[in-house]
Amino acid sequence: MWQRVVGAGWRTFLAVGLVCGVGLLPWLTSTDPAYTVLKARSAEREPTPEVLADIRRQLGIDGGPLHVLTGWLGGLVRGDAGQSWISGGDVLPDVLRALGASLLLMAVALLVAVLTAGLVCARTLRLGARRRLGGRRGGGSASAVLASLPEFLVASVLATVVGVQLGWLPALGWYGPQWTVLPALALGLPAGAVLGRLLDDLLPGAFGEPWALAAAARGLTGRSIARQALRRCVPALLPNLGLFVVGLTGGAVAVEQVFDIPGLGRTTLQAALAQDLPVLQAGTLALVLLAALATGATRVAARLLTGPALRDGALSSLHRPAPPAGGLLPLLYGLVLLAVVGLGLARDPLALDTGQRLRAPSLDHPFGTDALGRDLLARVGHGALDTLLLAAAISAAALLAGVLLGLVPRISAPLVDTVNAVPPVLVALLVTAVAGSGAATPALAVGAVAWAPLAAHTSSLLRQERATLHITATKGLGAGRVHLLRYELLPAVVPPVLRHALLRLPGVALALASLGFLGLGAQPPSPEWGLLLAENQPYAERAPWAVLAPAAVLALLGALAVSAAGGLRRRPAKTSPGKTEAAAGPERRSVAGTEQEPAGVR
Repeated sequence: MWQRVVGAGWRTFLAVGLVCGVGLLPWLTSTDPAYTVLKARSAEREPTPEVLADIRRQLGIDGGPLHVLTGWLGGLVRGDAGQSWISGGDVLPDVLRALGASLLLMAVALLVAVLTAGLVCARTLRLGARRRLGGRRGGGSASAVLASLPEFLVASVLATVVGVQLGWLPALGWYGPQWTVLPALALGLPAGAVLGRLLDDLLPGAFGEPWALAAAARGLTGRSIARQALRRCVPALLPNLGLFVVGLTGGAVAVEQVFDIPGLGRTTLQAALAQDLPVLQAGTLALVLLAALATGATRVAARLLTGPALRDGALSSLHRPAPPAGGLLPLLYGLVLLAVVGLGLARDPLALDTGQRLRAPSLDHPFGTDALGRDLLARVGHGALDTLLLAAAISAAALLAGVLLGLVPRISAPLVDTVNAVPPVLVALLVTAVAGSGAATPALAVGAVAWAPLAAHTSSLLRQERATLHITATKGLGAGRVHLLRYELLPAVVPPVLRHALLRLPGVALALASLGFLGLGAQPPSPEWGLLLAENQPYAERAPWAVLAPAAVLALLGALAVSAAGGLRRRPAKTSPGKTEAAAGPERRSVAGTEQEPAGVR
């Protein structure tokens, strides 16, 4: 009981700190909020001292940030979120309206993500139900390509092709359910590919557990076994599903921009740019509350799905030692990626030739040219140095932070919920306010939130791994906490989290690209991939190669990451011929018991 009270207090402190920190944005930027509000209201009006003083009196900011914060919090207690500094209207109705649009979009996108995840792991479910899985581990090249597609690029292609050229669905606006289809596809397809890969990574372990072997021996249908295998694996992914819920609600800024959707993410971004504090604080608070609700719901669902086995320590490990996957595919993908980067580095990415504008791919320009006649292969190759190396460094730091914080869930869980409630775009604005704009701004912004899914995954896997039979047996033999952590828990948990980090490596590159697409990352004439996509996106219909080139390299990076992750497995321990099973320890006996199939099962 006391631990729950402390946890609730820690969450409340972090939420209040986040909202108050957002409320300091104008003063952190060292700019006059009256001047920013004036420009947002009327860009033509002259910012004279008298006009600025009048705006300060209207907004009540003469007393400084503490006066503004206490006044807003006091009104919030009475159910009043204040008035917008830009429009003068009540904030609460506008924020609730934007939240409703985002929740509807999130619900449809989540449905798309679940269906996509089901398609990704359908083959594993089918083979496992028929007891033909063997040592098969998911390949996932196609899902890796899908997960690597930038959401804003998918949104642009869907809006241009399906909405404009074919006219099948509306491409712009927000007037009814049919307007949700294209943006939901743009959000749900990449998210579903990530969830499907994580689920596909767990399913072979579930099908190899004793209950699955016994069920097959007793003649239960393969469909029933597959359904129970899903129930066994889903609880480990529910924390990340909760993160997706919040991310699809507040982090869909680029997609909302493309489709002109008045969602919460776009509303919060516009308020941050205009320094409209009441709207910005109310939007941030709504995201924090949504994160708390999503976390609570996923925890309840995990307990219901797992049942008393988690409490009684009666689970089997889903992460048994297994031989690594073959290394031909990652080698092939890596060679292709290196060839593209090497050929691009040999060319000049800044050479202009207006006579060669938007040329199709040819021998002289294998990837074609952009709107200024610059060689796209050169820009993609030079941009790889900025994008790939930075994404790899951020992913490594996020992995280390995620594993370390995942070991202390009582501290990290509230922090994960709070961090996940802040869209990366808003984090980029806060980082810009504190550290100033520059090349490091998007890296700091993405790094500040990239560790959260890995920490949630680590905590979830540790919780289930501690409830396994071999851990209970090892404790009974007198093993201490350090021994359990070093020799039992970390060897079982780190490989899947490392594979998760590799799966998210293209996502980190996409986050950097998204900030560049929104104008918060690299600036022209940099060849950074996000900026390439942003510059060439208006020409996607006339010159599709201009956006397909960087998108294809991002997809290649995703395929490389996922195929390389297949080799990161917990290797079986080598035992000498004279070593007895009793000397091998309780973990080895448990593994052996789950690997052997009873006669007549196949």
